[in-house]
Amino acid sequence: DVQLVESGGGSVQAGGSLSLSCAASGHTYSSYYCMAWFRQAPGKEREWVAVIYFRGDSRYYADSEKGRFTISRDNAKNTVYLQMNSLKPEDTATYYCAAGAYYNYWGQGTQVTVS
Repeated sequence: DVQLVESGGGSVQAGGSLSLSCAASGHTYSSYYCMAWFRQAPGKEREWVAVIYFRGDSRYYADSEKGRFTISRDNAKNTVYLQMNSLKPEDTATYYCAAGAYYNYWGQGTQVTVS
């Protein structure tokens, strides 16, 4: 089975930074087609944050994250990262990573709290 495990969440003051990791296992990493980060705040729908494609290394971000968040990957570690800078209280959410052309696979989430 494919497993995605997020880590790196925590509490930070506004303006601070956090780096999230998503470690993938159970499948050929490069076959995932893409990996993405989503987030869900209490009482709100899950929203897409960023995606990275394994062919061509294209990266895309939601408008509200452009210039603040950076998605990257380390193929040797089968891990995708989300570097989050200039965090705002509205970034508070549970962050999930997802993999596959149709986001077939999901991690359990990691909590980010910005105060």
